Amino acid sequence: MPVPVNFSTPIRLSAKERAFSQIQRWIIEGTLHPGEKLIDADLAESLAVSRTPIREAFQLLEVQGLVVMQPGKETRVTNIEKKDILKMYPTLAALHALAAEYAAAHIVPQQIEKLKTLNLQFREAIQNGEPYQAMELDEQFHQAIIEAADNNYVAAFSSSLQIHIRRFKYVFLKQPVTGTLTSVEEHTAIIQALENGDANAAAAEMKQNFIRPMHELYAFI
Repeated sequence: MPVPVNFSTPIRLSAKERAFSQIQRWIIEGTLHPGEKLIDADLAESLAVSRTPIREAFQLLEVQGLVVMQPGKETRVTNIEKKDILKMYPTLAALHALAAEYAAAHIVPQQIEKLKTLNLQFREAIQNGEPYQAMELDEQFHQAIIEAADNNYVAAFSSSLQIHIRRFKYVFLKQPVTGTLTSVEEHTAIIQALENGDANAAAAEMKQNFIRPMHELYAFI
């Protein structure tokens, strides 16, 4: 199992947290491939920790659905398939639509301005041909609405599912998905609905913002 040697590691984390964070990143980015067997001794040597925090990290990763453990036998990265996109995106769309409903009742002017700024930066990243930056800004835009919703349960489930969405993009497409100006326009409609306090419109626009690219990605792959 090839393990990268040049990588940046988080600081001020326990050995378990550091192992979990780095292995999770390698799985999401596709450095550790779907179905690949994970060897705790190799990972321990690469991360300069003992095998115990590696095994503890495996347990956390299994909870997230990123690895499958067979105690006493082996641990492998979970497989993903094209059809998974039709399960992940509608689920995330429903969560974010719910977040938009909550946000419409709680959002304040400063948060609206933040969304407008993020959407402007998102547009610029797309026009400048910066797919990684565009993907990051798109996620920040949606995360800002999650925060405005002030619902810890929606935030927790959304964060968990977003990990798999990001992994899907890296593993299947080998690069982040470049946003389109249609996404910018949909963001603008979401912001307007939130500014008007229209929960139904905000939820509908949010759902569209996830379902449209789902169909485009499924057809593209």
